[in-house]
Amino acid sequence: MSRRGTLSRRLFLAAPMAVAACQASPGGVDRHDVARVERYLNTTHGLTAQVVQTWPDGGVGDGTLSYEPGSLRLDYRTPHPMRLVAAGGHLVFRDAQRQSVTRMNLSHQPLGLLLATPVHLGGAVVVTAVRHGANVLQISMARSDNPSQGLLTLGFADFAGQLSLVAIDLVDARRNRTRLHLTGVQTGADFPPGFFSLDAPL
Repeated sequence: MSRRGTLSRRLFLAAPMAVAACQASPGGVDRHDVARVERYLNTTHGLTAQVVQTWPDGGVGDGTLSYEPGSLRLDYRTPHPMRLVAAGGHLVFRDAQRQSVTRMNLSHQPLGLLLATPVHLGGAVVVTAVRHGANVLQISMARSDNPSQGLLTLGFADFAGQLSLVAIDLVDARRNRTRLHLTGVQTGADFPPGFFSLDAPL
């Protein structure tokens, strides 16, 4: 395992303590850190990671997360094979066990804040908090015109000025909370054509 993967795993294991220890930036939002997060989300290509997801009902699943600016894919191993693909402002969720397909517009969902092209944390998006912990940076954001539509919080490992995404926390308009913890984060994967297609079968 790479040094970054090892550090990400350590951060994941310590995540509850680290996040609880995060302190808000004095004097409001730290624009330097906002710019760092923007740059990371817009220039990080071929990101892959193992993910453990906790759904609003407390259920837990695991699988693989893939990210390219503007696109995200989750391939679940447990509780059974499922796939979520989000790209082009839309989301498709396929459940092999239930033989179901769910389609959703991301314009009113917090996940859509992560998948704008490019990501711009200002104007239509308001950064509600930037917090720091020991080698941790956490940033929360919502839509400026309707913050009640949902809140997205991203957690990063922050070592020697280098960010690595390790957590995604989504709270929707109904206050349902979904949490994703990432480990073994790597970048530079070469995704094949159609990898983020909304129409690809499971």
